[in-house]
Formats: sequence, C-alpha cells, structure tokens
Amino acid sequence: MNPAALRPVALAGLAFCVLMMAVALGLEHIGGFEPCPLCIFQRVAVISAGLIFAVAAIHNPGGKVGAGIYGVLGLSAVGTGAFIAGRHVWLQSLPADQVPSCGPGLDYMMDVLPMRDVIAMVLNSSGECAEIDFTFLGLSLPAWTLIGFVILAAVPLRMLWLAFRRR
Repeated sequence: MNPAALRPVALAGLAFCVLMMAVALGLEHIGGFEPCPLCIFQRVAVISAGLIFAVAAIHNPGGKVGAGIYGVLGLSAVGTGAFIAGRHVWLQSLPADQVPSCGPGLDYMMDVLPMRDVIAMVLNSSGECAEIDFTFLGLSLPAWTLIGFVILAAVPLRMLWLAFRRR
C-alpha cells in the first residue's frame, strides 16, 4: 500500500465530520434548535468518527493492517451514527399514538444511571425525539444526518479498500 494514500482519505473524512458538526452547532446556537438525546448521540458518533480519522491522518500507516484497523474503527463509528439516525427517522415517522413516552432528561439520566441504562432508555423511550422542528427540502434534520452518515461511510470503506486491495 502506498503510505501516502491513507492520509488524504482520512483528512477528507475529518473535514466532513467537521462540516457535520458545524451545521449541528450552527443550528443549535444560531438557529435556536435544542438537540434531543438522539441528536446528542449522533453528535457523539460524528465526533468519534472525526477523532478516528484525525488519528489515522496523523499516524498515516503504510501497512495494510493499520489502514484496515482505522477502516474498521471508522466504519463502526459511522455505522453506529447511521443506526441512531435511522432510529430517529423511524421515531419521527410513527403516528402520534405510537410514539413512545418521553423519558427523563438526558442530563438527569447521565447523573443517576449507568451509561448502559442511559443508552437503552434513549433508544427505547425518546418521545421528545419524535418531534420534527425543521425540514429542508422535505427532509427532517435526522434524515439529513442519516444521509451524511451514508456519505461519510465512503471514507472507512475506502480505507478498507486501500488495506485489502491486491497489488
């Protein structure tokens, strides 16, 4: 594998993560949209993927193993984010009478519950996440985030391709 091949891919992924977070923070601080628990979890996935891509760019492994490890880690972070965004889109598509009840606030849950229970509660009872506050071109913010994760998946897939292609 060409040692210079991984760095531009990782930097492109990092730049896309920075763009996704800039949009999210802009909508929060300029647009006044308060993120729900699932939005916060999606942000964690974007930041995790960005950190993996940043480390991959700095390390820039020349071997197949390093590129493969970064590819798998990046795909795990992006896949987790896509799963959470997909769950969010699904919640927003439910009829009002089928939306799960709202649980306690995320800050409260983080203070009193173990992380495993917080994650389970947010994924299973996030009625406040079913509200659609904003749409762009007919799609809600979680739908756009899901699209972002699908696009972002090209980065770790490219890393894996670089790691496992035959010479």
